[in-house]
Amino acid sequence: MANSRSALKRVRQTKTRTALNRNLKDRVKVSRKTALAAVEAGDAAAAKEALDKFASAADKAAKGGAMHKNTASRIKGRVAKKVNGLSA
Repeated sequence: MANSRSALKRVRQTKTRTALNRNLKDRVKVSRKTALAAVEAGDAAAAKEALDKFASAADKAAKGGAMHKNTASRIKGRVAKKVNGLSA
């Protein structure tokens, strides 16, 4: 257990930031699954819309520091490749 006031504050800050980062990452994961489900269903319009929401969520997570910017870019590219392959 933390003993000093500053250590107690760090514990509070870490708890808050962990919750925020987990929320951002969960939003990315859910939107990614939605986009991939639309691809599997063969619905190009829904897949494109889901891709836009997924890309936005990934960018926000990278901006907030919940994930690295290159990780966000990589997963966006992989999903985009599947969505674009569907409409082609």
